Amino acid sequence: MKRQYAVLAVGVVSISFAAIFIRLAEAPPLVIAAWRMCLAALAVTPVTLARSGEELRRLSRKDLGMMLAAGAFLAAHFYLWTTSLSLTSVATSVILVTANPVFVAIASYILFRETLSRTAVAGITVSIAGSVVIGYSNWSLGPGSLLGAGLALLGALTVAGYLLIGRRVRRTTGLLTYSFLTCGTAAVLLLAATLAAGYDLAGYPGNTWLMFVLLALVPQLIGHTSLNWSLRFVPATMVTVAVLGEPVVASALAAVLLGEPPLVSEIIGGILILGGIGIAFRHNPAG
Repeated sequence: MKRQYAVLAVGVVSISFAAIFIRLAEAPPLVIAAWRMCLAALAVTPVTLARSGEELRRLSRKDLGMMLAAGAFLAAHFYLWTTSLSLTSVATSVILVTANPVFVAIASYILFRETLSRTAVAGITVSIAGSVVIGYSNWSLGPGSLLGAGLALLGALTVAGYLLIGRRVRRTTGLLTYSFLTCGTAAVLLLAATLAAGYDLAGYPGNTWLMFVLLALVPQLIGHTSLNWSLRFVPATMVTVAVLGEPVVASALAAVLLGEPPLVSEIIGGILILGGIGIAFRHNPAG
C-alpha cells in the first residue's frame, strides 16, 4: 500500500502548486484558466482517441449531455477561482474553494435524498462557521478582498456540481473518456469566453508561458490523475480527507515563494472548515 499512498501524496502536493503558478502568471485570470484547460485537453486527446475511441462512439446522448454539463461547471470553477486569486490571499482562496465537500453533501441530500448523520450536520455547521470567520476577515480588508472570498466560494459551488455529475457518470464511463470530454468542454468554453472578452491569447512574457505549461502539467495532469488513480486503491473517504491538505501545502508555499504568510483569522477559519469537513466525511464516506 505504500505505493498507493505515495501517489496520493504526489497528487495532493501537485494540486497545491496551482495557486502559486496562477499568481506568478502575468495574464488576465480568464486567459490563465483558458490556457490551463486548453493545454491539458490537448495532452489528453491523443491518448483518449487511441485507447477509448470505441467508448466515445458508444456514448449515449444522456451521458454525453451530462459530461458536457460537467465541463461547463469545470470551466466556471477555474474562471471563478483564478479570478479569486487575483483579489484575495492564497490562503483564503484555497481554503474556501476546498470547502466544496460541504456543497456536495448538502446537494446530495437535497437532490438524491442521501442521508446525513448528526455528526455530518455538525461537521458542516463547523465548516460554515469557518467560512464566516474568513469572510469577516476579508470584509475588514476591503470590498476587493471580500469579492475574492465570495468568488472562491462560488468556485467551490461550481466544482461541487462537476463532482456530483462525475459521481453519476463515472459509474459507467472510463476515466479517459470522462476527462477528455469534460476538459475539452471546459477548454472550448474558456477559449470562447476569452475571445469574446477581447483578451489576447499571445504576447505574454516567457515566465507566464512557463506558468501556463506548469499549470496544465503539474496540478491538472499529474495532480488530478494521481488522485483519480488513487481512488482505485485507497478508500474514497481517505482521498477526500487527504485533499484537505491542499490549503495547508498551498499556504506554506505562498509564505515561502510569494512572501504571503496566512493571517491568524485565516488559520482559525481554515482549521474550522477543514476540521468540519474531516468530521463529516469520516462518518459519511464519499461515494
